[in-house]
Amino acid sequence: MLVPNPVLSHTVAMTPTDITPTSETAARPSFAETVTVYLRPRVLIVMFLGFSAGLPLALSGSTLLVWMRETGVDLGTIGLFALVGTPYTLKFAWAPIVDALDVPILSRLLGRRRGWLVLTQILLIATIVGLSVCDPARSPALVAAGALLVATASATQDIVIDAFRVESLPENEQAAGMASYVAAYRIGMLASTAGALFLVSGFEVMGFDKASAWTWGYITMAALVGIGIVTTLLATEPAASERAQRDPSHTIDNPARRVMVAATGAFSEFLTRDNAVLVLAFVIFFKFCDAFAGAMTAPFVIDLGFSRNDYATIVKGVGLAATLIGGFVGGTLARAYPLVTALWIGALLQTASNLVFAWQAMVGVNLWALTLTIIVENFTGAIGTVVFVAYLSALCNSPLHTATQYALLTALAAIGRTYLSSGAGYVAEASGWVTFFMLSAVAAVPSFVLLAWLQRTDHFAALAKRSAQDT
Repeated sequence: MLVPNPVLSHTVAMTPTDITPTSETAARPSFAETVTVYLRPRVLIVMFLGFSAGLPLALSGSTLLVWMRETGVDLGTIGLFALVGTPYTLKFAWAPIVDALDVPILSRLLGRRRGWLVLTQILLIATIVGLSVCDPARSPALVAAGALLVATASATQDIVIDAFRVESLPENEQAAGMASYVAAYRIGMLASTAGALFLVSGFEVMGFDKASAWTWGYITMAALVGIGIVTTLLATEPAASERAQRDPSHTIDNPARRVMVAATGAFSEFLTRDNAVLVLAFVIFFKFCDAFAGAMTAPFVIDLGFSRNDYATIVKGVGLAATLIGGFVGGTLARAYPLVTALWIGALLQTASNLVFAWQAMVGVNLWALTLTIIVENFTGAIGTVVFVAYLSALCNSPLHTATQYALLTALAAIGRTYLSSGAGYVAEASGWVTFFMLSAVAAVPSFVLLAWLQRTDHFAALAKRSAQDT
């Protein structure tokens, strides 16, 4: 529930005639292969890109809000800065541009995806440095504009990294890549939150005034984006992206028409697949039970009688560790088992974690019980997230539309978290905490039904077949 923001093995053999060379019996990796996959160059590249993706988020969010409050900006203005995160929710709107257009000079030198990566990373450095020289007290509007530019550059980098990851990793490395990505993303966020705040304090100890300390703190964070640039330069352009560049639709002279073709092609290619509507519904509902309970986790803990410091300490400490471990376990599961099996495991585990919260409600104020509950929540949620992102990545198998389709799928997946979970507070208020968390577990039923339905069709067999053809 507290895991961000997102790969496959092979399909389950339903009958003897379904068994192919890509089946579970032929593809089950050894323990050594399962572990060493995390050390493969392509997976390490994705890991370092994860750090680059997680770094900018807080610089236009929580860290910026601390800076603004310290300079005396009123709470009303600070509250409005939540709108700065809009580019992260609307990034699918310009994803077709990333799919359709090449970056002058950079794409010719580095390739389609790497050219976009370097461009967005250069823009991130420029916008973070620009934000660093703003004065929140004197010109909050200018700070808002700067933060919006940082968020837009960051969201665009996310689009490109997602496409690069899906296209560069073979099927049996996708989950490991995502687990590494999530771990590094969290470390990047930690660097730009706690790390940035400690850095500002360190500059003040060295004799810098408060304004200069914040400026140099942000400039240092901008310099860390250089890790992403170095990683991109060391990477190689995905073969799928190189093939897409030779496609006739990617060589249309009119840029606007090329973007339109990419956008409409992404929709039509996906919607004409078998079971497309079922797949989209499953994408919406898979994390719904997790998000429904997660919306009330913090209020529940405070309402039960714990202090905010108790909650923050446990979540930031053991919760973060459980998230990182759960991510790697999820990657291992998705590599060792068929995708549909991994999805079932993830779905059942994240549903069971809601019942642990019901148990916590009955136990009451007990720090050991809360620690166990948060560990279970973060561990199971991370497994579910990594496996789910593995599935989303498997759905994006057209290199002409990878960025657009993945951005759209993640936007759909956010519906459960953003909209369907909006009434969770009313349900909790009417039912009480124990009943609420039991009901949140029941919210997993639609995803179970849809997963079983898709399993009975040839959906997962088709994904495995396409993956085998790509590799």
